[in-house]
Amino acid sequence: MENLFSYEGKRCLFTGCFSGMGEATARIIESLGGTIVAADIKQPTSFSYERYLEVDLRDAGAIEQMVAEVSAAGTIDRLFYCAGLPGTFPTLDVMLVNFVGLKHTVETVAPHMPRDGAIASISSSAGMGYPGQMEAVLPLVTASGHAEGRQWVEEHADEFDAYSFSKMCTIVYTLRRAATLTAETGVRLNCTSPGPTDTPMMPAFEEQAGKKFMAAYPKPIGRNSTAEEQGWPLAFLNSAAASYVSGENFFTDGGGAAGMMTGQLAMDFSLIGKN
Repeated sequence: MENLFSYEGKRCLFTGCFSGMGEATARIIESLGGTIVAADIKQPTSFSYERYLEVDLRDAGAIEQMVAEVSAAGTIDRLFYCAGLPGTFPTLDVMLVNFVGLKHTVETVAPHMPRDGAIASISSSAGMGYPGQMEAVLPLVTASGHAEGRQWVEEHADEFDAYSFSKMCTIVYTLRRAATLTAETGVRLNCTSPGPTDTPMMPAFEEQAGKKFMAAYPKPIGRNSTAEEQGWPLAFLNSAAASYVSGENFFTDGGGAAGMMTGQLAMDFSLIGKN
């Protein structure tokens, strides 16, 4: 029987793979036979890659140059957008890396992918409130390009929490765009929504929300996930094993979002900011 989880012969562009979930996913893809092109502001050291590009994902021109260079050297079979900033960074930077740059990367890469191509990005369970925020997120999600998206963020930066808002935008964009992108190009588009995960970014979340809040965050499994536990779902979504999966926001949070959305679990917001 064919191994549909194999990445043999697949050339994969990774953004945000120096550490954390992106680094873990890249190591998994390498173990499955994939060829990796790494893009980050720091050069990865824990896996092999065809080439490394230092890329500022806040910058539209840098994204376009990255895609032009990578596509000129060969087919881009898979895109893993794993780059992200916590809310401790300036609002504009968070929004540009977490969503505006993500969207621009997807739209720029997709025309260079084969019809069986696939794209997976990382959102967050922090974006689970998107159904009640559609009116707020749609103007940015439907912005016509990077410049328009940046302008919208600059004009509305004081109206939202950058991290959770960027993740809501990522989810809504994935749900909306997959239907048309897959129909037009054959390229599948999905995202994951992790819960609390032990990565180098966790101290920033604890700084912003408070250690007590993060410790009490609903976790039915009883612990934070590991980066590797987040990497395998991403590897699945971009594999041939998920060939009929597109437009999905895959909650990878041990059941936390499901429990909260059905009223079985609740977050203790009184703990925000407490260490």
